[in-house]
Amino acid sequence: MAGKSQTTMTVQKKRKNINNAGYFFVLPFIIVFLIFNVYPVLRTLYLSFMNYKGFGTPNFIGIENYARVFQDKFFWKALWNTIKIWIVNIVVQLGLAFLLTMVFSDMKYKMKGIGVFRALYYLPNLIAATSVAFLFKTLLDWQYGSFNQILMSMGIIEKGAQINWLGDPNLAPIVVALIGGWMWFGNSFIVLMAGVQGINKDYFEAASIDGAGRWKTFAKITVPLLKPILIYVSITSLIGGLQMFDIPYLINGKYAAGNPGGSLQTVVMYLYKYGFAAGTTKQVGYASAIAYSLFFIILVVSLLQFKIANGKEK
Repeated sequence: MAGKSQTTMTVQKKRKNINNAGYFFVLPFIIVFLIFNVYPVLRTLYLSFMNYKGFGTPNFIGIENYARVFQDKFFWKALWNTIKIWIVNIVVQLGLAFLLTMVFSDMKYKMKGIGVFRALYYLPNLIAATSVAFLFKTLLDWQYGSFNQILMSMGIIEKGAQINWLGDPNLAPIVVALIGGWMWFGNSFIVLMAGVQGINKDYFEAASIDGAGRWKTFAKITVPLLKPILIYVSITSLIGGLQMFDIPYLINGKYAAGNPGGSLQTVVMYLYKYGFAAGTTKQVGYASAIAYSLFFIILVVSLLQFKIANGKEK
């Protein structure tokens, strides 16, 4: 009996050693995650309470940076610019995604080759933001852009009265929002279609037998059963929209240069101005406070959005 007990203990010890070996395989990921994800977050939080310009010794100033953010009219203007762009963006993005989802989920049509269409619709999302910005800067150029040339050839506008798509402070945010909607509607479409494919097809067949039309089937069956997916898409879109930076920054250099009154000045562009710009405007501590202020705004709005959506579902 003693021999069996000793053998059992030896086997258990070997198994424990084998299980512990798994930690060595995940250790590289943990180290990289801590260095490049956790540390920057904690470092930014630390600097948000400091007066720090990117060099020298940080000086603790408490919540002065956050008080400054709260009183900074240019921060709130940048936030309002971001929200306006996001609203138009989400309307276009979800509108196109819903339209395509309705067409491709219709049992009467039974679309073939849906994988090809998914790839085509998702393609804009795969193109680098720099390429997209350069493309639309060329197409929307005030003097030589293809859009104005087409409109002049059709007689809609006269030569010398070209539309300044990217220079008009009222028009430029709409253009940027439409570009963002074009880039991301394919992603929303794929997510919504994945949700539709998870719905039991018996619902659609029963609706078809009962003579329900396309719109009624979509409104009464598809949309209610897609609520969890819609919550996910809306929240992730909100998070991405409030962090908008690349397209507005790249597509119009005049506003991207740091003009606080520009209609394309988003919150992250405003943060970039203080956190990464060279010269006397560089204030890393204040930029860190802006970053965390944006984080708390996104957190609160996302929680409210989630609560409202769940409340309606109940």
